[in-house]
Amino acid sequence: MKYLLKYSPEITIKSRPVRSRFVKQLRKNLQKLLGELEDKVTVTSRWDYLEVDSPFSEGKQKQKLESVLCDTPGVNTIALSRHYPLTDMDDILARTLELYRERLQGRTFAVRCKRAGKHSFSSVDVERYVGGGLNQQTEAAGVKLNQPDITVRLEIREQDVFIIDEIKSGMGGFPLGTQEAVLSLISGGFDSAVSSYLSTRRGLLTHFCFFNLGGLEHEIAVKEVALYLWMRYGASHKVKFVSVPFEKVVAEIITNVDNSQMGVVLKRMMLRAAEEISQELGINALVTGEAVAQVSSQTLSNLAVIDQVTEKLVLRPLIMSEKQDIIDLARQIGTEEFSAVIPEYCGVISVKPTTRATLSRIEAEEAKFDFSVLQEVVNERTIVPVHHLPHERQQAQHDFVQLETLSEGMVVIDIRHPDEEQRMPLSLSANEVQKIPFYKLNTVFQAGSLQEARQYLLYCDKGMMSRLHASYLCEQGFKNVGVYRPGRRI
Repeated sequence: MKYLLKYSPEITIKSRPVRSRFVKQLRKNLQKLLGELEDKVTVTSRWDYLEVDSPFSEGKQKQKLESVLCDTPGVNTIALSRHYPLTDMDDILARTLELYRERLQGRTFAVRCKRAGKHSFSSVDVERYVGGGLNQQTEAAGVKLNQPDITVRLEIREQDVFIIDEIKSGMGGFPLGTQEAVLSLISGGFDSAVSSYLSTRRGLLTHFCFFNLGGLEHEIAVKEVALYLWMRYGASHKVKFVSVPFEKVVAEIITNVDNSQMGVVLKRMMLRAAEEISQELGINALVTGEAVAQVSSQTLSNLAVIDQVTEKLVLRPLIMSEKQDIIDLARQIGTEEFSAVIPEYCGVISVKPTTRATLSRIEAEEAKFDFSVLQEVVNERTIVPVHHLPHERQQAQHDFVQLETLSEGMVVIDIRHPDEEQRMPLSLSANEVQKIPFYKLNTVFQAGSLQEARQYLLYCDKGMMSRLHASYLCEQGFKNVGVYRPGRRI
């Protein structure tokens, strides 16, 4: 199977040196991601597209490969194609008939051909010849040039013919590694997850910074979101997860700051901490999920006062978005369901929060704050590579069984996101498989829905999410939990 990957339109309008650099980075990213599937997958750079050759014509490996192509920043469309050497018009027609004969039955169609190189015929010549042949030799409802039921797409490049089987939408944006790094303030909710995705799609190397206001359960939930976003959209590069224990700062604010000003002061404290951490990491910009007037701290007046506390550039990808649009995008990228149930901790709740903060008033309130507390929590922050999160918890907490083969009576729990599970269902002939997405896993165990006497093995594609949750469940006292890693070295 051959795939033709068209670049994001913004890449194609860059100057030649910039475009070449972006294409080179995109090819490098794909080679790293696809190399984990099969060494025989090759990625070749062309001026107008990338060509991916795969030995997989069907099955789970093909589905995994296509998921990688669709979820890699910088790719606009993915055309699944059949590749043949160019001979003559009759051969092009015969090849097209093989693929489209059954599809055209009872349906209108049009043929569209793109051509590059020197040939004795034009693109229109190909469209007329192949279109006429298909109309005569199939049971199609006829040719319809405007809004046909099916568009038959052909590409002729020098001495190669590509008959397009299917076109999938890519992620768009810029390749990771072509832009600078940012530190995204993530709470795990809809807004911060979507804003982190948008910065990744724009080619920004997006590190995560979490201000823990709610203890271990909150931290685990946010790590899930960060790990998911990284595995699906950013795994071509290594990024960091920063966790800052912010409960002491919240306590100091509640004790010493006027009730109406607490929300703005909390945001300023977060930006102060994020600025120091980003400086240490060599990062020049911060990303937040704020949208104008969504909550009281996000009015223009309050945002202006909040921003004055830092010299770092603060990026807000969602600033003009409506909440429903954000939730719709969360659903599209796969974060909606667990953001909806993630434990949210507002930290401070004002009875009548200010919507028109002034810098002088806020600075007067902050004069009552003990800034040694802020420095203390910044010093206590932890920084872990995102791909080490599952191993970190495993080493720090509990050991659990990890198996490549199953024994009789063991139950496998498929914890993958429903979208991924539907694309690549797990089927076992000798063992029961239960489908419990990772964001519902803890609830199911805590509810006592599973039998204590049975052994449950968590399964996900790369094993990262399953190890993270197995460690967490073992810590909660569930000793009958392990990890199923078929055909992989643990």
